[in-house]
Amino acid sequence: MSVEHARETGRRTGARTAHDRSVRLYDATAARTSALVLGAYSTSFGWGARLLGRRAHRDIEAVYGLVRLADEVVDTFGGPGAAAELDELEAQTVRALRTGYSTNLVVHAFARTARRVGITTVETEPFFASMRADLTVAAHDRASFEQYVYGSAEVVGLMCVRVFLNAERVPGEPVRQPDDEQVAGARALGAAFQKINFLRDLGVDAGELGRAYFPGSTPGRLTDDERDAALAEIGRDVEVARAALPRLPGRSRYAVAATLALYDRLLADLAAQPTEHLLAARVRVPGPVKVRVVAGAVARQWWDRRRGASGGASGRSGRSA
Repeated sequence: MSVEHARETGRRTGARTAHDRSVRLYDATAARTSALVLGAYSTSFGWGARLLGRRAHRDIEAVYGLVRLADEVVDTFGGPGAAAELDELEAQTVRALRTGYSTNLVVHAFARTARRVGITTVETEPFFASMRADLTVAAHDRASFEQYVYGSAEVVGLMCVRVFLNAERVPGEPVRQPDDEQVAGARALGAAFQKINFLRDLGVDAGELGRAYFPGSTPGRLTDDERDAALAEIGRDVEVARAALPRLPGRSRYAVAATLALYDRLLADLAAQPTEHLLAARVRVPGPVKVRVVAGAVARQWWDRRRGASGGASGRSGRSA
């Protein structure tokens, strides 16, 4: 190799190294941006995410960041320009899913996660459709309610389960696909989360946004029977999600178990409140109570897994004897 050739090779290598550093810095900045969004806007979602491994935690932050950004367009920005802003956000998302890059840091972080774990427009298209419904639909019947919940929440659950399944995937391995039970659990978890928020946000949805989500209800009104029916429906969703817990890998079981325990606590608190109180103030679980609930859920999940492993070991010994 000539001296000139060696120098040229060194320059090219140095340029590639500098470019790689720039790419990594941009990716890391995008990831930190999504982490800031989650930290600013959600505590319940954040509690579960903290129990995940580092890679899965970052990916969940990326998913939440995009979901929150779209929600802010329709709920906070609103107005006559909201539809155009939402269209632009979806266009950015679709483009980034194809190219892996966006000038919007939140979209960039989401696209990097989506391309690695198998999230596609199959999930993002119904999500944005539900966000658009918030701009035009003030009250729902059963069919529009189920369609809205699927797009706004159940597909988010599907995105999360893809994160859980592919958090430890080695580059070059095929993307791991959720099975039927994992899909059912993920959709139910997302639906429960959304319906609980409908109950918690009754006053804001009616007073500030003029919306009523539960089928047949009107903004600013909810009877005890309607409240009880909603709680029963959420309870069924929670049980479907809980039944799928053993199908989740690794630390995602602890994260989902903790989330479900918080849902149980919120359901109990919502059931104990007079309906008029739900319209007046948002029901919240105090921070110290959240700590106890999450710690108890993690401990129970750890014990159940240990007991199951011990049972499995003794069973294998018996069959081999």
